[in-house]
Amino acid sequence: MKWTTFVHNHAQGIWACDFLLVVNLFFQQYFVFFIIELASRRIVHFGVTNAPTDTWVVQQLREALPFDEKPKYLIRDKDSKSARVAAGAGLKILKTPVAAPNANAIGERFLESVRHDCLDHLLVVSQRHLYQRLNAYALYFNHQRPHQGIDQSIPVPSKIVPNEAEQGQTIHAYPVLGGLHTIYQRAA
Repeated sequence: MKWTTFVHNHAQGIWACDFLLVVNLFFQQYFVFFIIELASRRIVHFGVTNAPTDTWVVQQLREALPFDEKPKYLIRDKDSKSARVAAGAGLKILKTPVAAPNANAIGERFLESVRHDCLDHLLVVSQRHLYQRLNAYALYFNHQRPHQGIDQSIPVPSKIVPNEAEQGQTIHAYPVLGGLHTIYQRAA
């Protein structure tokens, strides 16, 4: 079976994790650990640190797996930090081969989106500032941003469906991330 076929057939039960390196205004490095669900493109969890120790990564995985809500598979690179916790949680680890970005294409595309849509447009001052900006982006990404890979759907769609009486209502625009993006909502 081809890798793409496997990922497509099991996407509901696969999460991908990866690190993103961010350098702040003062040339300090921060590591952002992301976990994304492949089927919905939903950001499951992220954490920011200046030193990703084994203990820290274990804690991030524990925070992402509350109440036994977990996938069957976890795609990760050769980094061994997440292996013990994933195995202890009953997840099957799918390691990506070296120099094969298509093995975790959705995760890599997501990291590219974070850089292009958010981080390339701001100067990070501190770890807290980075966390706040990424939290705002994660909310936007999960609840507002349509994705081509899931037929222009939103990872966590709104449960409110407009009826015919609301069709003529005024639409308000709200800036997100200091105006980098805009969300649109009907007037109440």
